[in-house]
Amino acid sequence: MSRPKTSPLIAMKAASLITLVVAGLAGTVAPAFAGPEVNTSSGFVLADGKPAPGLAVHGYDVVAYFTQSKPVEGDAKYAAAHGDATYRFASNANLDKFKANPAKYVPAYGGYCAFGVSVKAKFDGDPNLWKIVNDRLYLNLDEGIQQAWLKDVAGNIKKAEAIWPGIEGKLPSEIK
Repeated sequence: MSRPKTSPLIAMKAASLITLVVAGLAGTVAPAFAGPEVNTSSGFVLADGKPAPGLAVHGYDVVAYFTQSKPVEGDAKYAAAHGDATYRFASNANLDKFKANPAKYVPAYGGYCAFGVSVKAKFDGDPNLWKIVNDRLYLNLDEGIQQAWLKDVAGNIKKAEAIWPGIEGKLPSEIK
């Protein structure tokens, strides 16, 4: 007796539901499904209509952290692809600043949680939980994790810098 075929859409929805249930049972937030080096969410299009790499920093303007000292949501009409991610900006001026020097603005560890990297893990970085240290943007998973990270910022950055090269090219699920 043959099994009925399952449509790819139904299979995808089932896989997403299973992932959400497992994350809920574990009591943690599931990391964004992303390219391994940059924490992104997928399915976005650039203003010119071309498919874009995944959206970085949940669509927040990475330049605004430096110029306005706060998280500001970006706009799809001001977007640039860089590396494995699409970055959005609140203004054309911020887009131009990013294009002139993207390395200055991209978050540490591809936007993954800085504390997570210091303990050899890749967790989603929340754009509302951030800190600039030595002219570099760091994100954290949640308020509790950020408080732990803030207790020893320099030490946690030192640990993360040593660990990052070994996990940078891995999916969160591949890290042991």
